[in-house]
Amino acid sequence: MRPIWTGAIGFGLVNIPVKLYSATQSSTLDLDMLDKKDHANIKFMRVNEKTGKEVKWESIVKGYKYNNDYVILDDKDFEAASAKKTKTIEISDFVKEDEISSIYYETPYYIEPDKSGTRAYALLLEALQKTKKVGIATFVMRSKESLAVLRPDKNVLVLNRIRFEEDIRDPKELSLPEHTTIKAPELQMAVSLINQLTGKFDISKYKDTYREELLKLIHAKAKGKKIEVPKMKVVHSKTQDLMSQLKASLETPKRKKAS
Repeated sequence: MRPIWTGAIGFGLVNIPVKLYSATQSSTLDLDMLDKKDHANIKFMRVNEKTGKEVKWESIVKGYKYNNDYVILDDKDFEAASAKKTKTIEISDFVKEDEISSIYYETPYYIEPDKSGTRAYALLLEALQKTKKVGIATFVMRSKESLAVLRPDKNVLVLNRIRFEEDIRDPKELSLPEHTTIKAPELQMAVSLINQLTGKFDISKYKDTYREELLKLIHAKAKGKKIEVPKMKVVHSKTQDLMSQLKASLETPKRKKAS
């Protein structure tokens, strides 16, 4: 793997030289966009709006419009704005991980220590495991400041970029049920159903089955087979049917009840 960022973790007065690596990879099918007429590939070009000619990546610069003109910025300018932020994952606070809502989480990165930082890296990893805390940090990547959670995951430190509060929409915009009366027997059955389906989380059990089915369809179409689309209809159940639905759900054999 190639690092996508190099710098250091700022932990009090301790600096740990580290490298960031992307912790995820795409498992989606690589679908090309084609012209419907002749199936030719659609290409996206970076075009100069004045000349209409394509511009090479090395000739592209970043600029900010100011007084009807552009101020051109390069990598040194971004670093000059705050050298510390562009080179440091600065931990400002430590909190309990369950205090952070999952709605804030974004992209995860693996953190690898530089050779000179292995001991300090191991110390921070073990300290976080012992205290069961995570670090709240800020860092700059690709000229954008990000908020992040630094947490231990087995024997590796993971940096999870998280959203700022202002990035989250207010749920008050939604039409949510108010003052809904839940009957005690309904609640008891719902709890029983949850308990029946409760087990230990194992990510390896969950597979991208849609991708597999889509691949099967692609192979079938390639062989000239006719594809029939199954008719699916969403049935909106009536509230008074809840009890019967819960009973039927409990009677349907699923997994073993958690001990």
